[in-house]
Amino acid sequence: MNEAPARVVLADDDVLLREGLASLLERSGFEVAGQAGNAPELIALVRRCRPDLAIIDIRMPPRHATEGVEAAKVIRAELPEVGILLLSAHVEVEQAMELLAAGHRIGYLLKTRVTAVSEFVGTLRRIVDGGSVVDPSLVAELINARRRHDPLEQLTQREREVLALMAEGRSNAGIAHKLWITEGTVEKHVRSIMSRMRLPETEDDHRRVLAVLAFLDAR
Repeated sequence: MNEAPARVVLADDDVLLREGLASLLERSGFEVAGQAGNAPELIALVRRCRPDLAIIDIRMPPRHATEGVEAAKVIRAELPEVGILLLSAHVEVEQAMELLAAGHRIGYLLKTRVTAVSEFVGTLRRIVDGGSVVDPSLVAELINARRRHDPLEQLTQREREVLALMAEGRSNAGIAHKLWITEGTVEKHVRSIMSRMRLPETEDDHRRVLAVLAFLDAR
């Protein structure tokens, strides 16, 4: 028996982008349950449709500030089983920290990542399945930002590379393939990262994402 397609709602005031995403998703095996152009429409739509995933632009009318993030917080509080993918044209993670720290069924991507269709679709499926994904562009920017109390200060270059790939949602096997090292070596790096960043040693996605997010608060 075929599994029912994941149901998705889209929220963006850019109609062309929204329609393009809807077409891409339908071709990729998702069911688009509805679209919204602002935060109130989105919240009402999610309450009515109970989708598997909501794809939300961070900046929406009327102020084009953090309306998308605020709507996502309402959705997460009322319907925590709904996955959330935040989209942004710029790196502006501070407003989304609370949501990202939840560590499950949550993602943050720059809109430019949508052009990489296979990666984008894979990200959506990971979020629907309960995982978390943080855009590697965000990770790269933060790694390059040298701050006095940077929690990454004690990490080796290789550990930083592993951390960036963790943020993409890659498994240990996927990281090993990407870096041309053994999976056992990746596991050692992950344990070291967790230890140096004072995070409990666990394979849970929540802690893997927290390893990426822990240094954001120190900015």
